[in-house]
Amino acid sequence: MDARAFVIPVAHIEGRAAIGHSGPPAVGLVFCDRSLVPRRPHRGSPSHILAGWRVHTLCARMDVKLYSISVSHPARAAGLMLRYKGIDFELVDLLPGTQRALLRLHGFREGTVPAMTIDGRKVQGSLEISRALEELKPDPPLFPADPEQRAAVEEAERWGEAVLQPVPRNVFRWGVARDRSLREALGEVTGVPAPAVGAVLMQPVAWYYARIVSGATDETVRSDLASLPGWLDHVDELIAAGVIGGEQPNAADFQIALSVRLLLAFPPLSPLVESRPAAELAMRIAPKFGGPLPIKLPAEWIPAAV
Repeated sequence: MDARAFVIPVAHIEGRAAIGHSGPPAVGLVFCDRSLVPRRPHRGSPSHILAGWRVHTLCARMDVKLYSISVSHPARAAGLMLRYKGIDFELVDLLPGTQRALLRLHGFREGTVPAMTIDGRKVQGSLEISRALEELKPDPPLFPADPEQRAAVEEAERWGEAVLQPVPRNVFRWGVARDRSLREALGEVTGVPAPAVGAVLMQPVAWYYARIVSGATDETVRSDLASLPGWLDHVDELIAAGVIGGEQPNAADFQIALSVRLLLAFPPLSPLVESRPAAELAMRIAPKFGGPLPIKLPAEWIPAAV
């Protein structure tokens, strides 16, 4: 952004409540070039009279829209990054199972959340969104200015997206495909009409997302759970090294903390997490996350808590 540019948040009273926000969201940013607006217009001059108008006529509104699913941890991470940046946005909350069709209908290449439009520009995926937000509004930063520190944060963010993020997703989709009561609970949380009926009708869709989209088989989920203690150790190591968990959150904080936060919502797995520094970070980044999700896992799949 040009050094002469500045940003004005624009309140908007319509739309759905933003992630973690109790009131209706604002959805606009106005970007202005200081060179186009007089600094000290003389009283009574045309510049003085029109100064207020010039801000509106010489600035362009930027509309930001986030496509999300309420149970998606990377989508929640994107929403929290937007709030951290102070970027107001409109939240479009999709029903689980509809995202592949609806997002492609809206012109996105992939059928996954988070997806975002910035004044019509389409951005998809948590890694791409963090960089787009940094470009859109550099302060407060999601990445350190120091090159070595930034490289460490980017590496941690990539690891969180590629390795840790799929674990709670696979566990959740595996459970939803097999457990009618979990599908019904999901329907109640997401506002599906007649959730008991929806639980039956959604079974083929749940199976498709578990097996075809995620590859969440018994073997995959069991392998993920066996590896989970080591991956949580790595999160704790990143915190100890100061890569994440600092006073000001960075992109890797949001990426990793939301995966840990979802694991804390699974009653069979929360004992693996809750005494760790990773859990403290997750609760600090995302204190509001909803109630526990009634996931059922075979006892022999669950590693012992350290």
